[in-house]
Amino acid sequence: MDILNAIVALSNFVLIPAIAYGSQLALGALGVTLIYGILRFSNFAHGDTMAFGTMVTILVTWWFQSMGLGFGVLPTALLALPFGIAACMALVLVTDRMVYRFYREQKAKPVILVIVSIGVMFVLNGLVRFIIGPGDQRFADGERFIINARDFKEMTGLEEGLAFKTTQGITVVTAVIVVALLFWFLNRTRTGKSMRAYSDNEDLALLSGISPDRVVMVTWLIVAALATVAGVLYGLDKSFKPFTYFQLLLPIFASAIVGGLGSPLGAIAGGFIIAFSEVFITYAWKKVLEYMLPESLEPSGLVQLLSTDYKFAVSFVILLIVLLFRPTGLFRGKAV
Repeated sequence: MDILNAIVALSNFVLIPAIAYGSQLALGALGVTLIYGILRFSNFAHGDTMAFGTMVTILVTWWFQSMGLGFGVLPTALLALPFGIAACMALVLVTDRMVYRFYREQKAKPVILVIVSIGVMFVLNGLVRFIIGPGDQRFADGERFIINARDFKEMTGLEEGLAFKTTQGITVVTAVIVVALLFWFLNRTRTGKSMRAYSDNEDLALLSGISPDRVVMVTWLIVAALATVAGVLYGLDKSFKPFTYFQLLLPIFASAIVGGLGSPLGAIAGGFIIAFSEVFITYAWKKVLEYMLPESLEPSGLVQLLSTDYKFAVSFVILLIVLLFRPTGLFRGKAV
């Protein structure tokens, strides 16, 4: 029975949160890796692009809620999500036309585009905070739990209760659907194959009649959709705060680089590696160990390797290790 309680506690506080967080990071890292693989630069404005799409989704959610519109047991934000995606698509296309296009035409070095993206990042960060404010915003409604701890205890008779939030379930299901659609698009459609060809060899793709402007536009549209979905899922699961999305840039980039910058499959794997590492290292193992060890060996402290305040440090350390020993990442990136 104690082993079962330990498994439930581990699932409740480590496995389920890490899978949900990993799904969010994977979607964020996919956007970063597509920009790097196709447009050849690291987009530091990605976190704040996520924040912008999420902000619009929140504003539309509040509007729907004020009119009494809902989505039953599901969060109203899912109804508002297409509006957030559309607004984010418009934002990135305007930004590309007004900013990035000039540097592409000048054949600027990737480092110049990185610096430009940092400027865009600060502008977006200020814009989002100006519109919605710098504080926490919660916009989840609908059913709170798929399984709650009290019902689970009554069903099983265990001491530990398992809580599985609706938002966590939505996150995992949505991530699976979005990733499946992306891989189908890249591998099965003519436009997707054009994007892969452009990524592999730009000059050969141009000789084959592939329109670079079309490839760039489609890439930005996909990235905007991925960024908004990732941002909304993260906001639903936790809360929305503009500065948090700025901080998320580190684990998202770490995910993309660990998996292999430019490799979509690597971005997904990297997202889960970073998420599980952060959760495992910052979790206080006292409760699980109390169930698994005899009373004489039970720990007196929390058995926490690192405080949750320093969870982003885990991403940074993993990123450093990968850059030192395997710079191309697990899946040898640099091509979509």
